[in-house]
Amino acid sequence: MKLKNLRIGNLIARLPIIQGGMAVKVSTAPLAAAVANEGCIGLIAGSGMGPLELKEEIRKARELSDGILGVNIMVAISEFKELVKIAVQEGIDLIVAGAGFSRDLFTIGRENNIEIVPIVSSVKLAKISEKLGASAIVVEGKEAGGHLGTDQPLKTLLEDIVEAVKIPVIGAGGIVEGQDIAEVINLGAAGVQMGSRFVLSEECEVDYEFKKLYLEAKADSTVLIDSPVGLPGRALKNAFIENLNSEQVFTGKKCNYLCLKKCSRRFCIFKALREARLGNMEDGLVFAGEKVHLLNDILPVKQIIKNLVDQVSDL
Repeated sequence: MKLKNLRIGNLIARLPIIQGGMAVKVSTAPLAAAVANEGCIGLIAGSGMGPLELKEEIRKARELSDGILGVNIMVAISEFKELVKIAVQEGIDLIVAGAGFSRDLFTIGRENNIEIVPIVSSVKLAKISEKLGASAIVVEGKEAGGHLGTDQPLKTLLEDIVEAVKIPVIGAGGIVEGQDIAEVINLGAAGVQMGSRFVLSEECEVDYEFKKLYLEAKADSTVLIDSPVGLPGRALKNAFIENLNSEQVFTGKKCNYLCLKKCSRRFCIFKALREARLGNMEDGLVFAGEKVHLLNDILPVKQIIKNLVDQVSDL
């Protein structure tokens, strides 16, 4: 099987692979640029960054790559509009948005010639997105890491959504090998979005302890937690998860970050994700996909992409 180009609006990627935007600062400029340089689409995760930080990351990525670069921004965060504004000002190629739904984003994209790609998990939202002017949609199944909008497997969702819309559908969740890519494309998807595989890249800037948790993962190492965002989240078991389950995580009554529009205050997700990136597994939350246990090496992005293409070609 040979992989075809991925067209999203006026953008054409040589390979139908989008690198997922993983917050907080898991997906930064070096990773996004490296992926874009291989003919795929690289995403910077804007959630967890301030507007000036996002501006610097976009400019750094542009210095490193002339490929297709986008940002992923959670609708649920309080600085959503400010981060979108920065992305527009910096001439980003596309904006991917999940953890909520913003109708205003489609108008912004249309007025500024930026492709808008919402993350959805239902036929209803897929149809609404198409009607509002989405250039493509990412359909995310329960296998994905991070915040989840469904308890349904990706393949079940894809079958219905591919039939319901005419715009490109990108499959996400549980895609770590070439076989996964081929299966999703054979179900009618135009491409795939992959997050966990790129965490175990040399260009991903998280601490080694973060990557080590991935490398040591078993088939039963991921769990679902109740995120303060108001959605379930798939994460890896570690000391923080144990403390969370035993109600040993205390955040206090006052919030120092105000990162979410609405927050359950069960724990501070911004702090937990930041600590994980820095390697603190006692206080850090590590998001990962359901198939993370199949990953066992840290490679340059260039080699990761080559391996995936070769695996698909052998099918």
